[in-house]
Amino acid sequence: MGKLEGKIALVTGGSTGIGLATAKEFVSEGAYVFMTGRRESELNAAVKELGSNVTAVQGDVSKLDDLDRLFAQIKQEKGKLDIVFANAGIAKYAPLGQRSEELFDSIFDINVKGTFFTVQKALPLLSDGGAIIVTSSVVGSKGLSSNSVYSATKAALRSFARTWTTDLKLRRIRVNAVSPGTIDTPGLNDLLASAEAGQERVKMISNAVPLGRFGRPEEIAKAVVFLASDDSSYVAGAELFVEGGFAQV
Repeated sequence: MGKLEGKIALVTGGSTGIGLATAKEFVSEGAYVFMTGRRESELNAAVKELGSNVTAVQGDVSKLDDLDRLFAQIKQEKGKLDIVFANAGIAKYAPLGQRSEELFDSIFDINVKGTFFTVQKALPLLSDGGAIIVTSSVVGSKGLSSNSVYSATKAALRSFARTWTTDLKLRRIRVNAVSPGTIDTPGLNDLLASAEAGQERVKMISNAVPLGRFGRPEEIAKAVVFLASDDSSYVAGAELFVEGGFAQV
């Protein structure tokens, strides 16, 4: 029997990278997974890859009508949720002084507003004693250049894990944050695509990580399964770093 046998889970940002890897782990541990993403073609490919025990609902977490449609479908099909993995997010980088209002708003709308309303709208369906996991980041604790807005959104998510733990204590809902370091995902590869500059950044990041490499999506997924399962039954309001020691030493 899997660690999540019979559980109903939601994974936002589930079509690629950490979200897709986590959806796979959830299914392999016995859960039924609802997954969301903005790009329908990638969602369809993800569903095909998972094969069973999964429903994809296309949508943008920053649009409240999309969230309403998502939760209406979950209510109709399963009637409840046990696990919410609020993972959807975007990363854009630029030095202070070169940020536009549009860029600022786009990052906060998805990373902070989207996460907040995903969780708030999930609450009527979420079982007492359930689990919420938000995807923060190592940059919420590190002062890396050109990361100010993105880092601020991830620090906000870390704060949510604390305050929501208090808000939901009477329902025994555990809220925790997982904070990845640099993870080898399609999004990262796109970011580093500019040949020479990208390779230099790869070397710089790898050299800064005590384990000497990027992480893999499945390594984050296993940490999320831990936070979603009874293995972490006495863990609440915590931040679990999965970053090769980058923020620890």
